[in-house]
Amino acid sequence: MTNSQFTPGVVPGRLSHDSYCTNFSDVAPPLDAHQARVESDRCYFCHDAPCTEACPTSIDIPLFIRQIATGTPEAAALTILSQNILGGMCARVCPTENLCEGSCVRQTAEGKPVEIGALQRHATDTIMARQSHPFLRAAATGRTVAVVGAGPAGLACAHRLAMHGHDVVLHEARAKPGGLNEYGIASYKAVDGFAAREVAWLMQIGGIRLIDDWQLGRDGVLADLVGDYDAVFLGMGLSGVNALRLEGEDKRGVEPATGFIAELRQARDLAALPIGRDVVVIGGGMTAVDAAVQARLLGALNVSIVYRRARAEMPASAHEQEHALANGVRIIENAAPVAIHGNGAVREVEFAYTRRGALGLELTDQTFRLPADQVFKAIGQTLGPMPAEIALESGKIRTDALGRTSAAGVWAGGDCALGGDDLTVTAVAQGRDAAEDIHNFLMGA
Repeated sequence: MTNSQFTPGVVPGRLSHDSYCTNFSDVAPPLDAHQARVESDRCYFCHDAPCTEACPTSIDIPLFIRQIATGTPEAAALTILSQNILGGMCARVCPTENLCEGSCVRQTAEGKPVEIGALQRHATDTIMARQSHPFLRAAATGRTVAVVGAGPAGLACAHRLAMHGHDVVLHEARAKPGGLNEYGIASYKAVDGFAAREVAWLMQIGGIRLIDDWQLGRDGVLADLVGDYDAVFLGMGLSGVNALRLEGEDKRGVEPATGFIAELRQARDLAALPIGRDVVVIGGGMTAVDAAVQARLLGALNVSIVYRRARAEMPASAHEQEHALANGVRIIENAAPVAIHGNGAVREVEFAYTRRGALGLELTDQTFRLPADQVFKAIGQTLGPMPAEIALESGKIRTDALGRTSAAGVWAGGDCALGGDDLTVTAVAQGRDAAEDIHNFLMGA
């Protein structure tokens, strides 16, 4: 329960039951078999395909599209999943417009790429619906690996290690596995509990034991994991939230956007979730967009995203920005918060316009205020406390190209590691690649 639930103007049940159902339905409904065959025929099946080069997990995209075109979506799914075991979720949440589809030859030639994400979803949904887990474990090696964090990086690492025959103990700080996929993305991107279903499907590989409500530093220390296991992988993500460092930040109604999204994702009844009439989201990334759009879908009347730089510099993709605008969210650029006003609870947020100066971004003396009974902070997350033996760089765990940390026998990947870029697909790639190096290390290769 957030402090906004005790804030005047922040109330539940702003919409009818049918409105909640409609608003939080699948934002991109799946292709049927015919639609998938038609769309797959648009692919040029390029040699040295730029779409594959743009994919962080290096999926052979022309191959899987050809497999769909020839009526074998299960084979297409195996092509995808052998590189990206969370290919179903990535098909739903990847910023394909910036990655594979943004590099598609048809996008360059015609302005309309092949719908690679939708085709990937068609293939992975097909195999998950039609057959049991398609991967088998190798012969048991007798080696055991501790994986800390059951988000995309940890899950990808655990699955690949289990497939090689190692036993994995997955330690997760929350009550449910999934990480960002379960707690951190907009509900309308992964409806019907897909994140949990995908994890359950992944766990069918066997050899993975989950311990939930276990946090590094609170319930165990790294030295014990290193002593008890043959290797350790850290994939706990980012648990802290950057502060605005403003006067009035402690007022009721001011909260992290990540907490709002997580609460919404776990809610059994959307009508019971309180939402303000006037909502302000500070930040410009995907989290800001997800929070703002969902605030509108819950019934907020006025929702504004305020970003300190120009819209073209927003971390959220142009597609996500357009989605926000289409849902009635206002985007205010080149403005930074300077104070939060109210008597106990937030009532207004004061902003100053920004400009480029000799030393970078600077505030001007032009200010304005936005009414707000709810403010969501979406200005980035931070790494929680780390053991002294883990070297950090730029606020994240320093790793080499193989995912090895400064501590012997310890690897890391995903958002907690340097080089992670807050994308599910990148976290999967890092977890998978670290698992391969852990396997080579364990087998003396």
